[in-house]
Amino acid sequence: MDLLTVTDLSFQEHGALVLHPLSFAQPAGQKLALAGESGAGKSTLLQLIAGLAQPSTGEVRIAGSRVRGPAVALVPGHPGVAYLSQKSDLPKFLRVEQVLRYAQPRAAAQVARLATFCRIDHLLVRRTDQLSGGEQQRVALARLLLGEPRLLLLDEPFSNLDRSHKRTMQAIIEEVGSELKTTCLLVSHDAADVLAWADEILVLRRGRLVQRGSPQHLYQQPADEYTAGLFGDYNLLRGPDRQALAPTPPAAPEADLLLRPEQLRLAPPGQGGVAGTVRAVRFSGSYYELEVELPAGTLVRARARTAGFAVGEGVGMSVQ
Repeated sequence: MDLLTVTDLSFQEHGALVLHPLSFAQPAGQKLALAGESGAGKSTLLQLIAGLAQPSTGEVRIAGSRVRGPAVALVPGHPGVAYLSQKSDLPKFLRVEQVLRYAQPRAAAQVARLATFCRIDHLLVRRTDQLSGGEQQRVALARLLLGEPRLLLLDEPFSNLDRSHKRTMQAIIEEVGSELKTTCLLVSHDAADVLAWADEILVLRRGRLVQRGSPQHLYQQPADEYTAGLFGDYNLLRGPDRQALAPTPPAAPEADLLLRPEQLRLAPPGQGGVAGTVRAVRFSGSYYELEVELPAGTLVRARARTAGFAVGEGVGMSVQ
């Protein structure tokens, strides 16, 4: 059963369409992500779903109940929906335990369990103004989870977090679905952050839905350069180099070919593949990134596990 249903939803501001009409549904338990560059309309869509902004057209329903925007509802928001904004918005100068105690009338044992779940049990006696950004965000999340929401909306939960705090937040969000059985809808401008988490991803560009599908589908078969770039490095091949490397004859000879660096196989010259020349070799930790010039002059990036190629050497390249 669909928990969230969005139908022909749009949003206009100052005479301009910020969000063009779009429709989608999210079943209960599905991990859904919205990806797109800054200004794509992701946060606006999340606020419309939360009932914090008034749509220009269309409607949002949660478990069949229509979400009323601020132009209709006296108190913005919708029962069973929690919205974690990019700012924690915690009251200043209160201790963390006070913030949680004032949020919802819950038993002390339940508050303690949720504090442990959000990795903030060691922060309960600290004031909110003494917390780091990542710690404040986890406190804000715990405060929302005390309300036992059915749908949790997460607006850029990983932005401005260092590696350690990001990994902690990612683990908590994963457990929100698996242990608390809360359905999550997450927004991220860095699509790589949701590849391992999401069941399905919706890609937005300038307020339009341009592609949707599983993380594997969007990564391996992006609809265009925009989508390809959101999920990592890619090579764009046209003309003779595209025809030489294409694994199968293209339906349209002039069609572009998008390939990830790891999709390219490198071999010593004379051992098959399209002949190329190594122009650069860069160490990237678990792999080496090579820039290879193809016969028609296209520079492509490929990856090798070992430093077996040197600048100026010939190489054979094929598509895995």
